Amino acid sequence: MTAKSKYQAVLDLGEKLNIKNGDVTEENGILKVKGTANTPYEKNLLWDKIKEIGGDKPSDIMANITVADESVYHRHTVKSGETLSKIAKQYYDNASKYQAIFSANTNILKNPDLIHPGQELVIPNI
Repeated sequence: MTAKSKYQAVLDLGEKLNIKNGDVTEENGILKVKGTANTPYEKNLLWDKIKEIGGDKPSDIMANITVADESVYHRHTVKSGETLSKIAKQYYDNASKYQAIFSANTNILKNPDLIHPGQELVIPNI
């Protein structure tokens, strides 16, 4: 199995996330991947997928993933049925951090219990 085929799920995720300036080469059994993620959250998703496949310190892949916008952790478009607590759980693994999301979005939110599908929320770096 080539390194590229082993890490195909990482490459597929990169395409799904629309990673910019992507480049993939394989030399001597080592997959070299580079590109620019939109946000730190997307970069983390890629690294999580790499570790899921290759373990905590994979020796058959070298990834150089930069981030285009470090000013926010991510930008999230609200879907039907979501709450700030659910969104906080998704990004921070802690539902009680919903207040940080609310505080970062007071320009469009007046009440943390009232969010609507289609709103784009800033998920702040915390």
